[in-house]
Amino acid sequence: MKLMTGKCSLRAALAGLVLVLAGQVNAGSLPDFTELAESNTPAVVNISSSQKVVSTRMPKGLDIPELEDTPLGDLFKHFFGEGGRMPPELKSRSLGSGFIISDDGYVLTNYHVVDSADQVVVRLSDRREFVARVIGADKRSDIALIKIDAGNLPVVRIGSSTDLKVGEWVLAIGSPFGFDHSVTAGIVSAKGRSLPSENYVPFIQTDVAINPGNSGGPLFDLDGEVVGVNSQIYSRTGGFMGLSFAIPIEVAMNVVEQLKTKGHVTRGWLGVLIQDVTRELAEAFGMTHPHGALIAQVLPDSPAEKAGLQVGDIITDFNGQRLKNSSALPPMVGASRIDRPAQVNVIRNGRKLKIPVNIGELPSEDELQLGVIEPLKIEENRLGITVSDLTAAQRKRLKIGTEFGVLVDSVEQDSPAHDAGIHKGDVILMLNKFEVGSVSELEQRIKELPKGKSVAVLVQREAERIFFPLRVPD
Repeated sequence: MKLMTGKCSLRAALAGLVLVLAGQVNAGSLPDFTELAESNTPAVVNISSSQKVVSTRMPKGLDIPELEDTPLGDLFKHFFGEGGRMPPELKSRSLGSGFIISDDGYVLTNYHVVDSADQVVVRLSDRREFVARVIGADKRSDIALIKIDAGNLPVVRIGSSTDLKVGEWVLAIGSPFGFDHSVTAGIVSAKGRSLPSENYVPFIQTDVAINPGNSGGPLFDLDGEVVGVNSQIYSRTGGFMGLSFAIPIEVAMNVVEQLKTKGHVTRGWLGVLIQDVTRELAEAFGMTHPHGALIAQVLPDSPAEKAGLQVGDIITDFNGQRLKNSSALPPMVGASRIDRPAQVNVIRNGRKLKIPVNIGELPSEDELQLGVIEPLKIEENRLGITVSDLTAAQRKRLKIGTEFGVLVDSVEQDSPAHDAGIHKGDVILMLNKFEVGSVSELEQRIKELPKGKSVAVLVQREAERIFFPLRVPD
């Protein structure tokens, strides 16, 4: 018994020693950010912008005599003054961050920090303040370039986000809530994130604490080089909740160069609307596993249309780069040189094709807008939906040719169409890789569907086209 007790004590002592040594190793491996923060803080700036909001006077003759000599009347005078006049001018202010990229005063920040500003003030770490000029701004990437009249300024070192790895330490410097030069650290959570607000930026996701006022500030790696521009957070409270996003520095510097040389930014354009390939859609298109970008729409007179790309094609590679998902394609196309050929690999009806496409210039957002649809009358079919043929007016509004498209007027609960996600007001364009031009044609296609299999249904919903996987009942 004594011998066993001794062994247990020895094991416990050894285990404790291992834990202590492990703790010392872990503590020793944690990064020291002090030198990084000290050397880079002088090149990070606080940015405050103000916008004048011109107020108008109350209309002449408007008076409310019953409010006189009442608390409400005093409140009315407090806001509108004697005689019902509003203050002649109000100012809207916003705070952000930025960083100096050249010693002659060029500063990089976010578009939304200086958007519509009448005055932009840059404050350095030594408390000097300068009124900045906006050289240029790009809404799509949320990047702006501003300039202050100063020289011999401290600058950051520009790095590369390409070699960043998930789990790597990163550090942010900025002015959250106006607290200048606050330093926060975390790790890279993911790369190449696509956000709903912008498809042309492959965001770096981190868990670095970012709050209002950090926007436009730099994200550093452990070598002290800028790898990103802090831009957005996902939050249900308005404050940090563990999800922050930075624009890769390569994207930002490309925008800066274009703003310097041209005053505006151009991007490559393919002219397709795409979506992810889900497991069900992969089955419907005869793929062994989901990958690539599924073309839901080819825009008229676009590079894609001229090259012969078709709805239902699945883009698997772009210029030799394989696409794991659809979000990888827009940044690749956007970074491509305009009026230059690109190689696009697609899967079409189970066949692999290589299609050369001459990249065009991305049009403005207004030029890409599509029409909306109007519901019409009913005709039955066995998918659990009622449909009707489109009128000429609807086709014109939707920019759909005369050759295909039927309108969904209602969807039964617990039907195959309902389970697939098809809604009232959708326009069915294709079923099981075949275009649908009329109600009678849809009926025929439904009869030909393979039982117990998933097929793809292409619908137009308001301004979007999207494929849905529909499971055909046994």
